[in-house]
Amino acid sequence: MSKYNSELTQREQDLLKVRRDSDTKAAELSKMEKMLQQTKNLMDNKPESGSESMGYQDNMVEDLEEKVRSSRRYRRNSLHHTQMLESQMKTVKGELDGTLDHLQELRNKLRRSQQKAEERKVAMEKLAAGLR
Repeated sequence: MSKYNSELTQREQDLLKVRRDSDTKAAELSKMEKMLQQTKNLMDNKPESGSESMGYQDNMVEDLEEKVRSSRRYRRNSLHHTQMLESQMKTVKGELDGTLDHLQELRNKLRRSQQKAEERKVAMEKLAAGLR
């Protein structure tokens, strides 16, 4: 039972780590959104110096917006992946428990079979000795 408790404790620590990582990513995303907003504000307040410069700024804004969208997708996918892994971990743990029980039953049957075989061997040796 202590084995399962220590395994559960380890799984809980892993889960906490994943949640911390998720919080870190959320903070990074928030910072990126602030930077994007600041960049947009700077561009809105900056006088136009020509169409080339404006095109470059538009591309930069689009790139930043895409990075923010990408970060959001990554965070969503990471959260989904974490949930899938937790579910799989529970399933595997259940399967391992069942397998362990089955192996213990098989070991007990093997022991009984070996004991009976030994008893029969001894009986056969006694019969063989009696026939001589």
